[in-house]
Amino acid sequence: MTSGRFTLPRGSMAAGAQLYWQTWLPAGPIKAVVLLVHGYAEHLGRYDHVAASLNAQGYAVYALDHWGHGKSDGTPGFVPAFSVFTDGLEALLAKVEAAHAGLPLALVGHSMGGLIAATHLVTHQVHYACAVLSGPAIAPGAPPSALTLWIGRLLALIAPRVGVLALDANEVSRDLAVVAAYKADPQVYSGKIGARLGNEMLNAMTAIQQAAPVITLPVLILHGAEDSLAAPHGSQLLFDRLGSSDKTLKFYPGLFHEIFNEPEQDMVIAEMTTWIAAHLSS
Repeated sequence: MTSGRFTLPRGSMAAGAQLYWQTWLPAGPIKAVVLLVHGYAEHLGRYDHVAASLNAQGYAVYALDHWGHGKSDGTPGFVPAFSVFTDGLEALLAKVEAAHAGLPLALVGHSMGGLIAATHLVTHQVHYACAVLSGPAIAPGAPPSALTLWIGRLLALIAPRVGVLALDANEVSRDLAVVAAYKADPQVYSGKIGARLGNEMLNAMTAIQQAAPVITLPVLILHGAEDSLAAPHGSQLLFDRLGSSDKTLKFYPGLFHEIFNEPEQDMVIAEMTTWIAAHLSS
């Protein structure tokens, strides 16, 4: 396991910020590389078990803590612009390609990380063999009213750091141990989403719904049918609009938001790694 920091480049809305990154390497030769994109309020350390399963297939796994998350610079619950998240992923991609030139790449994004990954694919899909989106935040779990949207946009301009919405940690997983660990994790942000970040996420959701036909590489979308944090119908909407001829959407009955942390996690992760293996080998 190797870790370090890189600096967001000039031109980014958070230029100069230091972002933490980490890689998990397989015991044997590296067959391919998976870039893993975590969700809102969490950090890359919550994906050790996912990385271990990918390592077992011979894949190196790279991830970063987004700006304002985990061990990276930034303010939790706030972001200057959604592009700061994609700037970080682009920097990680450059690092991976420099270290593993010629190896096939796969992209895996969860929740807000799924939104970041999908947005990134619009301009960078040529770099990847395939992509997996887990419970992607393509539509909010509870659609805001027109008045709430108007107030949110106003606050995003005049009071961008004001908290407007808190996520319910109990909706993360049906596994009570997972929920307890999530609540006790000092690197998990438990405060409210700031007005600017909330507005930026909603704008990014609208943008990817419109841009989805541009994405043509193989895509697998997995979503817990009982997810109340990222609406399952958002995954259906994205799937319907994707330009990919090779695309798969699977809903897991009864599962909550973090399908990689549900009691059925072994099955979910195995199905994902099997799909990735098939598409990297082809």
